[in-house]
Amino acid sequence: MEAKLFTSLLILLSSSFILYPPIAARATGKPYQETSTKFIRKTCSATRYPRLCFSSLVKHATFIQTNRMHLTDTALNVTLSSAKGASALILNLSKSHGLKPREVAAINDCVEVLSDSVYELRRSIKEMSHLRSSNFYLTISDVQTWVSAALTDENTCMDGFQGTHGKVKKRVRREIVVAAQLTSNALALINQLAS
Repeated sequence: MEAKLFTSLLILLSSSFILYPPIAARATGKPYQETSTKFIRKTCSATRYPRLCFSSLVKHATFIQTNRMHLTDTALNVTLSSAKGASALILNLSKSHGLKPREVAAINDCVEVLSDSVYELRRSIKEMSHLRSSNFYLTISDVQTWVSAALTDENTCMDGFQGTHGKVKKRVRREIVVAAQLTSNALALINQLAS
């Protein structure tokens, strides 16, 4: 009798885990991850560079979930990281020997404008953390302005290399193009949030 009761209890317990998995398993389960991934893909489809948007954000799906604020914050942080990387590369290039005078001038300009871009992105991230319903429109307008300025700075950096050729231009272009595309995507996501 006790063995039968024990077996019944075991069957009942195991079936409850099948029907109702633990909360942690539900939160990290595949359907939940799929929902986040679909949300990111759909939101990114409205950006200018949807593939880059998706690939840069999907690895943060657990944090983003289906929250537009988390998505926008993550996009800004990814963009800042890319801009800082581009800025560091160009700062290192500025110390290189054997550069042509035109390259030196372009690199020096880039160092300055990318420093501004990093500052504007940092300022945007900080301001987003203070976003409330009471100050939403004023704050989001400021953030749009700063991210637009960061994008302009990144494009200005590339403009300085017009008429130059070679490895330096290719290295700078590779870094700046990604940073500018991420910035453009972040701005599109901020615009979506604003509307």
